[in-house]
Amino acid sequence: MNDDLLVHYTLTPTLQIAYEEHGPRSGDPVILLHGFPYSPRGFDEVAPPLAARGYRVIVPYLRGYGPTRFNHCETMRSGQQAALAQDLLDLMDALGIQKAALCGYDWGGRAACIVAALWPERVRCLVTGDGYNLQDIPESSQPLDPKTEHRLWYQYYFHTPRGVQGLTENRRSLCELLWKLWSPTWADGPELYSLSAPAFENADFVEVVIHSYRHRFMYAPGDPALDWLEEALTNQPMISVPTISLCGADDGVGPAEEIDEDIEHFSGPYERRVLPGVGHNIPEEAPEATVKALLDLLQQ
Repeated sequence: MNDDLLVHYTLTPTLQIAYEEHGPRSGDPVILLHGFPYSPRGFDEVAPPLAARGYRVIVPYLRGYGPTRFNHCETMRSGQQAALAQDLLDLMDALGIQKAALCGYDWGGRAACIVAALWPERVRCLVTGDGYNLQDIPESSQPLDPKTEHRLWYQYYFHTPRGVQGLTENRRSLCELLWKLWSPTWADGPELYSLSAPAFENADFVEVVIHSYRHRFMYAPGDPALDWLEEALTNQPMISVPTISLCGADDGVGPAEEIDEDIEHFSGPYERRVLPGVGHNIPEEAPEATVKALLDLLQQ
């Protein structure tokens, strides 16, 4: 955690969400959303330049990370995509934000894409890591090509009791390995990992992570309260808001393909930018490109 930043809290129906805030509260809001296994530290070089231009920048800790806490012990520790999207909507409502620019990658990109797709009136523009991040859960049982399946080894590991125990006992070293594998050409990764790792000590981290990777393959039921939202996502709704997709050319889990297969999911202004020498942790590896993408959309 950046010691110079004060962590704020806001109460939603499900969570007490911890978040960091930059810039004037009167500024146009920008919400930056991290993924797994990352933290708000991924935006340490993104938020200040935006705040300096007068934007109100909100960087929350997702459910299961850092100081964010569930309100009730009986609430399902779901990591499903619908839960992440609902958390984002609840955060905006709690902070009185009617409309915001969204930027996210991995889990955070999924939340941002879902809200942009289903509630476009709440989204000014979208910067998404690796394009269209909505999971097509009904099709998840279909095998992928062997190289892609090999890169998903950690997901299969989390489907087993051994994987649960492994993540519980070795969360720091396991997540550090994922950082290295997913950003193989990022020289600063090993040093910066220690800044994000404390966020994984949340008591709900393991349960939320395991549920996320089991639910997406239909190996675990979702939160019944979110069935309506998951049903809406089975239609793979289009995203109509102005969007820039940032893709890491060296992404070790999902390398950028030569052909953009996600373009068919965007009906509004859309641009894909492939970033040479960048892996999966896009905003932390390429903060200038991330800021530029946001400003290019915000200043249109």
